[in-house]
Amino acid sequence: MIADTKLQSEISLTSQQSGEALGTVQQENFSSNTPVTSTNLQQQDITWYTTRSRVPVALTIAGSDSGGGAGIQADLKTFAIHCIHGTSALTCVTAQNTQGVTRVDALPVASVVAQIAAVVGDIGVQATKTGMLLNQEIIEAVASQVKEQGLNNLVVDPVMVSRTGAQLIDDQAIESLRDALIPLATIVTPNRYEAQILSGLELHTLDDMQSSAQRIHQLGAKAVLVKGGAMTGNLHGVDVWFDGQTLLTLYTESVETSNTHGTGCTLSSAIAANLALGKDPLSAVRLAKDYVTTALKYALDIGQGTGPVGHFFPLLPADTLNLNVGASKVE
Repeated sequence: MIADTKLQSEISLTSQQSGEALGTVQQENFSSNTPVTSTNLQQQDITWYTTRSRVPVALTIAGSDSGGGAGIQADLKTFAIHCIHGTSALTCVTAQNTQGVTRVDALPVASVVAQIAAVVGDIGVQATKTGMLLNQEIIEAVASQVKEQGLNNLVVDPVMVSRTGAQLIDDQAIESLRDALIPLATIVTPNRYEAQILSGLELHTLDDMQSSAQRIHQLGAKAVLVKGGAMTGNLHGVDVWFDGQTLLTLYTESVETSNTHGTGCTLSSAIAANLALGKDPLSAVRLAKDYVTTALKYALDIGQGTGPVGHFFPLLPADTLNLNVGASKVE
């Protein structure tokens, strides 16, 4: 796996309201200088091929991206590259490409429920992620299914605002996402603008991000990862983790590319994949960040707009990887 530099600093964080220690504030740096290839991406995680009778299974509950860069298409590619059998329950179908979305059609709630029940009832899943759930009815139905089907290792990507700040679902849907689904999450992964809505705080500084993560944790999720992809300056790409005990600031190598479509979907599905492989939540996040960072280096310069990250880079020959580092469009 890509090497990471351990703790740089550690200080005690104290609650201003109660005076009780909330946990530990830590900072970590991640370095992606070593290319991830098919021989080392899952070097220690594919032993189930010879030691287990069942393949790890993950479920994505999300929308379809006809351009193939985000949504269930990105999720299934990410599951596959992690040697996970991917299953899916579609919530909506979009007509989109690298330039934008031109149409969205929601699936009937009964169809979404039937897909989840069909997968869980026969195949079973070790981890689940949710993406675009689109409306209040679907969100509440998915939350009910999570409880009814006993879906553990739930990663909630609270798709409600794009990384550019455009609201994607209405206020009623946001309320249901906050009150019904997020409390069931093992990890919730809001971007800057989603974190602002969920916490009620404006995010401009690292302190803001940390306070937001703590507030969102109070909604009931076991852990929160506030993503910094939409932050500016030195905070661009800096993420904040809080699990009720430990507050981490996660620094990752910044990759300059305009082809970033599907990064949020890919990150949450990579987290789910690693949870399905038996990783603990924080380790799953670390490994997922490594994967996305390197996938950004091999992002696809396709179409006339924003291309997707390069999900399948570990399948490329090692010499091709070495030659093509930085080959994606750089601005």
